[in-house]
Amino acid sequence: MLSALTSFRRFARLSLAEAEGRLRVLAGRPPRFCGAWPNRAAALAAVPKGKLPGYDHEDIAEISFQAMCRVMPWDYPVLFWLQRDWRTGLKVLDAGGHMGTKYIAFDRVLPVGQAEWTVLDLPGIVAAARARQARGALPAALRFVTTPAEAGAADVFLASGLLQYLDVPLSDLLSQLPAPPRRIILNKVATRDGPTVVTLEQIGAARVPYQIRNRETFEAELQTLGYTLMDSWEIPELSHTIGTHPRLGPSTSRGYVLERGD
Repeated sequence: MLSALTSFRRFARLSLAEAEGRLRVLAGRPPRFCGAWPNRAAALAAVPKGKLPGYDHEDIAEISFQAMCRVMPWDYPVLFWLQRDWRTGLKVLDAGGHMGTKYIAFDRVLPVGQAEWTVLDLPGIVAAARARQARGALPAALRFVTTPAEAGAADVFLASGLLQYLDVPLSDLLSQLPAPPRRIILNKVATRDGPTVVTLEQIGAARVPYQIRNRETFEAELQTLGYTLMDSWEIPELSHTIGTHPRLGPSTSRGYVLERGD
């Protein structure tokens, strides 16, 4: 009886939206973004039993694949900066590029077949991509790798939608490349004005840590990379609120372009 009363009092202190989000979790129908933790390890430890932890699973590679192969409004700043560099033989490293979704989407706008396009992603996603490619369902020109060392030197480092899932600082990932790329294009970076928060995103049977970075800290990290900030933008359509913790406020999705001077 005491436990039930305590639970009732806790729910009574919540806002209507917050209570609804947590009740959905208890009912087995969690919102897309659920829970809030200070770091990725704590979020992973909270993945419910029976759910796949993280993104590194072939089973979830096909989820939303066709939707991700479309050009969206927030892709146009990326396309603008890519076309400025475009030439035959341009080396693009598409970090977190899934199964080549941006290559497929951008083929409608750019002659992507002229580029040397390499996708860097997790082993489970790359395995699914290679299986697709083997049966002719992905362009043969796409190259897939699972480590930065395999990727080789790149002219452009593209990370569209990677940063919220990346489990190391961006500087660490870049340091593992054979050489620094001349241009870095980051898109769909989830930020907030408060402390960094990690929630769990529901993607099929998986619960994937989703990092919403403190904007000031992240932009300070960008300044240490040895690049000049050439452009930045906001993507209002990709603002998200954690269903169980709406009091934390919505995230702000951002894009950045950095250029190396040497």
